[in-house]
Amino acid sequence: MAKRDLLRPFLVTDGSKFRLKDYDPGDTGGMPPAMKARSKALLQEGVTRMAALQARLYAQDRWGLLLIFQAMDAAGKDGAIEHVMSGVNPQGCQVHAFKAPSLEELDHDFLWRSARALPERGRIGIFNRSYYEEVLIVRVHPSILNGQHVPPRLITKRIWKERLEDIAAHERYLSRNGYVIRKFFLHVSRAEQKRRFLARIERPEKNWKFEMGDVKERQHWKAYMAAYEDAIQRTATPEAPWLIVPADNKWFTRLVISNAIVDALEQLDLRFPTIDDARRAELAHARASLMSE
Repeated sequence: MAKRDLLRPFLVTDGSKFRLKDYDPGDTGGMPPAMKARSKALLQEGVTRMAALQARLYAQDRWGLLLIFQAMDAAGKDGAIEHVMSGVNPQGCQVHAFKAPSLEELDHDFLWRSARALPERGRIGIFNRSYYEEVLIVRVHPSILNGQHVPPRLITKRIWKERLEDIAAHERYLSRNGYVIRKFFLHVSRAEQKRRFLARIERPEKNWKFEMGDVKERQHWKAYMAAYEDAIQRTATPEAPWLIVPADNKWFTRLVISNAIVDALEQLDLRFPTIDDARRAELAHARASLMSE
């Protein structure tokens, strides 16, 4: 199956008709269960191709690739990032995991801390969570706004719409400055999340992953799904599309993400820089000097 054929059902470039209920967290793109056995080999092919493209991205030093990962707890973000990016040169990759804002970050606008973490040209930047938390967890728990130093008169019923407008404008600005953006929502079902939480409790080697707060957040599942749907509807654009990645089957999740990244890089027509005659002469002189030693 060609990359774009695999990706097409999950790619959202216009959010006006997006409905989360139209996407099945257990979807495997028509691939039979037997494909799971081959998925590691297919993923490795993608990782190898990605590494080759990353080398050109780094050498060309023109574009930046920003990958944003959002999901409910236990959807597999960390594992997907680890497996999909396993062959990428760390020198050309920057990963940022966004936790609760610090006091310094709260003294700035909500996009400030992520803007500081943007990848340089020629590099791949990975946001493990992002500024979207400000229209997700903060929206589900609006009391958080009280500690964000936002002037009270600005906290109106329009604040979420306004923040999403600001995010869309920010992403449009980045696109116009040479950033390629791909946003991944790892769409896990509530039943699968429960299964993974229980595994974290029942398996000693996974106990460290479990937090009581994760169970409390499950009580707000519908509110989170509504917040995600609205965010995707208002910020899915051709220059910053969302991929609604089915996350109940980790092997398929990783294949979709790998294919999406490779597809984004391939569209840039990346090449190693060419050299002019003067540089060629320098290299010839250096070679002659080395050979004469």
